[in-house]
Amino acid sequence: MGVLAEIRDDIRAAMERDPAARSPLEVVLFYPGFHARLAHRLAHALHRRGVPLLPRGIMHLARFFTGIEIHPGARIGRRFFIDHGMGVVIGETTEIGDDVTLYQGVTLGGTSTRRVKRHPTLRDRVTVGAGAKVIGAVEIGENVRIGAGSVVVTNVPPNATVVGVPGHIVAFHDDSNGAIQRLPDPEWERLNDLDRRMDDLRRQLEHLEQHLASLHERHHDGAPARDPAGER
Repeated sequence: MGVLAEIRDDIRAAMERDPAARSPLEVVLFYPGFHARLAHRLAHALHRRGVPLLPRGIMHLARFFTGIEIHPGARIGRRFFIDHGMGVVIGETTEIGDDVTLYQGVTLGGTSTRRVKRHPTLRDRVTVGAGAKVIGAVEIGENVRIGAGSVVVTNVPPNATVVGVPGHIVAFHDDSNGAIQRLPDPEWERLNDLDRRMDDLRRQLEHLEQHLASLHERHHDGAPARDPAGER
């Protein structure tokens, strides 16, 4: 597939995934994710040919104008879409499949200082929510959805939904029929249990307050206070 066809696919992806996009011309002129991807195509081609400095210079300039930092060495598939884009960081050994969507503030980062594969691999049709961090040489399977603000440091199987810090799987979905299988969430269950216990304590306190108020009224009325425990 030629470069022009890939660029047309990128514009089409932006139109399909962003309801705010009104026309292809608007995407071309005003979408920083589209501009960053254009710059990365050139920088990546130069990087693969071993051209020194210039690929980094191109992406440094692109970061200045778009707020998106993509290393020239990152490998990115077709119909890649970055929505808004400010604060997105994509590391050198990152591999991104086709039809992937990133939102603002996403980091695809590394943990190793060695010159090895140290950044994530995102398979086809992955969606990463705003502010999420995917760290290390982990593999994110096809159709995975990562919730906003999540921190993912382990491999994720296909069709999973991941949320939390650290990220954990809360559901599996099947795009063919829209079915969603929700999994037990231990953290959410503990929070619900804590909430129920708080409600029980609140009711007990209200009950004690009523008894104390009754004893207080009897004391001021001059009636002798009776000890409920002593009654038969």
